[in-house]
Amino acid sequence: MKFTAEQIAGILDGEVVGNPNAEVYKLAKIEEGTSGSLTFLANPKYQSFIYSTEATITIVNNTFEAEQPITTTLIKVEDAYKAFSKLLEYYNQVKLMKSGIEQPSVISENVEYGEHLYLGSFSYIGKNVTIGTNVKIYPNTFIGDNVTIGNDCIFFAGVRIYSETEIGNNCIIHSGAIIGSDGFGFAPTDDGSYSKIPQIGNVILEDNVEVGSCTTIDRATLGSTVIRKGVKLDNQIQIAHNVEIGENTVIAAQTGIAGSTKIGKNCMIGGQVGIAGHLVIGDSVRIQAQSGIGKSIKDGETIQGSPAFNYGDWNKSYVHFRNLPKIVADLEELKKNSE
Repeated sequence: MKFTAEQIAGILDGEVVGNPNAEVYKLAKIEEGTSGSLTFLANPKYQSFIYSTEATITIVNNTFEAEQPITTTLIKVEDAYKAFSKLLEYYNQVKLMKSGIEQPSVISENVEYGEHLYLGSFSYIGKNVTIGTNVKIYPNTFIGDNVTIGNDCIFFAGVRIYSETEIGNNCIIHSGAIIGSDGFGFAPTDDGSYSKIPQIGNVILEDNVEVGSCTTIDRATLGSTVIRKGVKLDNQIQIAHNVEIGENTVIAAQTGIAGSTKIGKNCMIGGQVGIAGHLVIGDSVRIQAQSGIGKSIKDGETIQGSPAFNYGDWNKSYVHFRNLPKIVADLEELKKNSE
């Protein structure tokens, strides 16, 4: 797919300086630009590359003035970084603009779907499923019985959506994610073995949720596991049964949240965080990477460590952690001198 400088300037409300018919068909960093590529210059640190880049078109700020001859066609905009981001979004929309039902695929009875559905080959849609408009379901995806999906959702290849799951509008589920698998519920028996507790609840994803690759969200034992609107989940996250995550909370990779914990809105949780079950994490909480959370946290706290405690206290204590061998040696010397 090719775009001219004039077409790109029209999308970005920019001004072409150079050849308006210059064509590009790929994107590149400015230092790696080649013929046929589009790049941008926003950080002055990279300004020297604009004189050597082989990129066909470069997006720059309106304030940019060349101090040496350049070969790349410029598109001048108010904010080059924001303009390039907008272009990436537009490019992605065009790239994902698919429709139609590929074969082989299975659509079971009583399935309803809106206009512009794309269903990739080797996908399966169970009974009584409802799918909104402009939904993209890539190949090898499984949608179980009685699932509800809103408008403008994207399910990348290999997603698994178990039965009874409810998904809102504008949700993105990346490859390998599993939504609605059984919660980890087992009861010990007299002989030391474990009996499985049926998990008969579901998962609810509200609007504008994004779920990363290989992330798992378990169905509730009873009721629902709920991911509120605007939540962003990274890759390889485990969310257990009956967890609730508040609006616009973001969670980084390899975090695990145990059953029935409630997390507030606008939280930021770093990678490899472990959160025990049946806790309440307040709103606007910040949890640093690799922290272990074993108790509830009040609104607005920033914490770190395992077990985690206040971030400021942790930083002060860390100075002493590092000096612990010297502190012990000094104590031993004091003890020796006192004898």
